[in-house]
Amino acid sequence: MGSFSTITFTNIKCTPLDEEFASFEYCYLKSVNRTYKYMSLKVNLLKSPVTKVKVNVALMQRLSGYKPFLYNVTVDACKLLGNYKAANPLLKYLSGLFIPFSNMNHSCPFNDNIIVEKLPIDHLNTQTNFVLPFPKGDYAFYSNWFAYDINRADVRVYYTIS
Repeated sequence: MGSFSTITFTNIKCTPLDEEFASFEYCYLKSVNRTYKYMSLKVNLLKSPVTKVKVNVALMQRLSGYKPFLYNVTVDACKLLGNYKAANPLLKYLSGLFIPFSNMNHSCPFNDNIIVEKLPIDHLNTQTNFVLPFPKGDYAFYSNWFAYDINRADVRVYYTIS
């Protein structure tokens, strides 16, 4: 069998773009020990219920600045979560990276705060080694979250594949 890649989180940036609509209670990476590292974030929805959500996700690779790599797609999150089993394989893959560790496991409306809790690096390592292998390098996962067609939050996760 071939060699395995290892993902290491390097940074996370959560930026509220409309603080009357949503705010980040927390957004961080935590290294418990050499093998257990995770990310967590909590978005407080200040105007719920939220019934219309889109997300734009882009994978970026660092090559003299971050440049688009593989995909940049915008999806209706309400439709995706409402019919997850029938989703396009790429969207299913991307959402499978974080949905098992979040409360975003249902369709709209969203009445509660959005939480991604203790997403372990091991989960991402499994996804990038066995599901969709990636070349070594520095990457960023950019996501822009739209409610009612207005960009409300920007979340960027930076990581290295070695």
